[in-house]
Amino acid sequence: MDFRYWDFPESNGEPNPVTPQPLILASRSPRRQHLLTQIGLHYTCIPSDVDEVLDETVGPEDHVAILAERKARDVAQRQQEGIVVGADTIVVLDGDIIEKPETGDDAVRMLERLSNRRHEVFTAYSLVEVPSGRTLTRCERTEVWFRTLAREEILSYVQSGSPMDKAGAYGIQDDFGAVFVRKIVGDFYNVMGLPLCSFYCSYKSFTRQGPEIDGCTVA
Repeated sequence: MDFRYWDFPESNGEPNPVTPQPLILASRSPRRQHLLTQIGLHYTCIPSDVDEVLDETVGPEDHVAILAERKARDVAQRQQEGIVVGADTIVVLDGDIIEKPETGDDAVRMLERLSNRRHEVFTAYSLVEVPSGRTLTRCERTEVWFRTLAREEILSYVQSGSPMDKAGAYGIQDDFGAVFVRKIVGDFYNVMGLPLCSFYCSYKSFTRQGPEIDGCTVA
C-alpha cells in the first residue's frame, strides 16, 4: 500500500491542525454510500460530473488515482467548506483494464473472460479539504480468483441487471455474483469499491483524529 502524496498549499510544507468538517462523497455508488455509513461516518452525497475516460498512457494504479482525485476536486470546487471524498475502481485482467459494461453483451463477454482466472481490482480514494486544497490520494490492490462459470449462470446474472454499474461486470457483495469468487488476497471491501481499513485510517489521520497510518506517523 502506497501514499501518492500529501499536499499542504500555502503552509510552507507545515501541516496545520484540522477542525472536523462536513464530509462529502463525490460518488453515485450505493456501495460506497453503504460502506461510509457502515463505519459510522455522516456525509452528504454530491456526485461528480467527471467523465471516466480510460487513460491508456498510465498504469492501473495511476489511472484510478487520477480519476479519484479528479472526482474529488470537481465537487470540491463547488463547495465552501468540507472534506470531499472521490473514488474509482477498475478490474485488470492480463494487463487490460476492464471497466463497466455498456451493454448486456459486454457484461457477458467480461464474465466469460474472468471465468476460472485470477484478476486484480484497484480502488483509489482521494480526500480533498476545502478551502485549503490539502489532498491525500491512495490506491489499494486486491487479487481475485473466479471459479469456472457456466454460461447459464452468466446469462442469468446479466439478465438480473446487477452487473451493469460495476467494474468487471460483477459485484462481490451481490447475492449471486458473490458465488463466482473462489478466493481473494487483499481487502474484501476494496473489491466493493472502498478499502475500509485503509480509508478509515487515512480519514482519521487527515482530520487529525489519529496519529498514525499503518505505522507511519503523520505530524
